Amino acid sequence: MKIKIHFLCKLIVLVMIVRVAVATADPDVPKGIIVLDGKPAPALKLKNMDGEPFDLADVRGRWAFVHFWASWCGPCRKEMPTIQAMAKLLSDNQLSDTQLSNEGLEIVMVNTAETDDTVFSFMGIVAPDLTPLLDYDGLVTEAWQPRGLPSTFLVDPQGQLRYLALGGRPWNKPQYIQFLERIITQNNSP
Repeated sequence: MKIKIHFLCKLIVLVMIVRVAVATADPDVPKGIIVLDGKPAPALKLKNMDGEPFDLADVRGRWAFVHFWASWCGPCRKEMPTIQAMAKLLSDNQLSDTQLSNEGLEIVMVNTAETDDTVFSFMGIVAPDLTPLLDYDGLVTEAWQPRGLPSTFLVDPQGQLRYLALGGRPWNKPQYIQFLERIITQNNSP
């Protein structure tokens, strides 16, 4: 009998927690996007396939879409074309080029521990307009600790982690485009 009462109490507490979480959820955040606490983003210094360096600290002042992926990941394969389409939609929509390049969204595609040939072949077929960064040894990925691939972090203009998407998303769908446009244009704050 004590075990049943104990279980029932735990169940009631769990239901209350879920109700509070649902009641306080931001209705403007699409399903599957997790709101984070705003801790500083880990360092991210990598090179692209042409050997050009990239440092996330250099894009302060704009939002960063930091996406971790690998070619062997099924959900990554499905999601990658939607990210390319999202980038095009954002640049074609009402956001000016100035907002996208100076104040807007920096798309950062981090490949996790694959070779140049693998990444080149994959990107050439799936998303030729995106420029991947290469995390050959996986140390950057380890520092960011995505809980699986694909994972996307949205970093605010001050360099703080604000949102996380675990697993693939249809980034080119209206709810995601509208969400990204909203955060980009809201005075550079979450």
